[in-house]
Amino acid sequence: MTPGEKTTDSRLSGENSRRILKRDPEPTLFKPITFRGVSARNRIMLSSMCQYSASDGLANDWHLVHLGARATGGAGFIFTEAVHIEPRGRITPHCLGLWNDAQRDQLKRIAGFVGEQGAVPGIQLGHAGRKASVGRPWEGTRPLSRDEGGWDVVGACEKPYADGWGRPEKLDRDGIARQLDLLGAATARAREAGFQVLELHGAHGYLIHQFLSPLSNDRDDDYGGSFENRIRFLLSSIAVVRSEWPSDRPLFLRISATDWVEGGWSIEDSVRLAKILKQAGDVDLIDCSSGGNDPRQQIPIHPGYQVPLSSAVRNAAGIATGAVGLLHGPDLAEAVLANGEADLIILGRALLADPVWPLRAAKALKTKSVHWPVQYERSDIF
Repeated sequence: MTPGEKTTDSRLSGENSRRILKRDPEPTLFKPITFRGVSARNRIMLSSMCQYSASDGLANDWHLVHLGARATGGAGFIFTEAVHIEPRGRITPHCLGLWNDAQRDQLKRIAGFVGEQGAVPGIQLGHAGRKASVGRPWEGTRPLSRDEGGWDVVGACEKPYADGWGRPEKLDRDGIARQLDLLGAATARAREAGFQVLELHGAHGYLIHQFLSPLSNDRDDDYGGSFENRIRFLLSSIAVVRSEWPSDRPLFLRISATDWVEGGWSIEDSVRLAKILKQAGDVDLIDCSSGGNDPRQQIPIHPGYQVPLSSAVRNAAGIATGAVGLLHGPDLAEAVLANGEADLIILGRALLADPVWPLRAAKALKTKSVHWPVQYERSDIF
């Protein structure tokens, strides 16, 4: 369902002019959706969820099984975790990269398998900026020393993320130009690997978000200060991606729609940005997450807590959005879509816990048009 699409209609019938509501028996969650030249079987998207299991940025059998299981489990869009455009852009030493052809070739195998299962293979590209060079969550998410395999980090300015974190090197104009070149090269490799959708990571306190938010950007040049200057790096990044990404393949953008900190990036800023992106026409969907840029954030977490962000962006800017965040129940997911608050339901932890969540949701919502792998037809969830 695109912004403004109606799911029901009514009409007057016959002699007594009785009002009859015409209901669509198919849940919105399981209706196909198309962006540009790419169609998905339903509106369930696997969120980019870091696995911290790569070596030298290379995907391996873990990534194949992880993403492949969710593809056979019925999700419409299957996105990789954040794939980084240079070694120092990785969150941890164990994150995926796409700065060489060997990494491209490993990912190509995964994109091909996902597509063979009827899902749309998507890739998220990003750079961690000042939040790079930390340990894996199960080893303690803390900055790593050089002896532990850490490295110097870069950022929009010299402000560290938090006390005890390294001071980033402020990217100068040449550094910004270099980042854009790296992003263009990674986009070309993503295209060659066969991914059908690309998402640019502009959320959670990573490099693009660091430029957007006044909490992490105190620059006094063309990339800092005013709203127009702070979005310049993002707009340049989008232009670079579009120069390498086919016109018939969609581009998504993940943002933190609010910093949840006074004086930071706000939902009003997100709506303003969305209107600019809608007018430009290069971004097809905004994936509305939040937070991650400042440890002072106060997030009111509850089921559906980010849906109002998705709804505000979608309905104010007229651009497609994805809702994410504790949307674990099929009824809740269906209601968000049917009420016009989002166009995709983006699931992370729910699909980590249950790769066949879409199959269970299809049963719960009594969908009629979903075709699952024949190998699963003996399952007791049908």
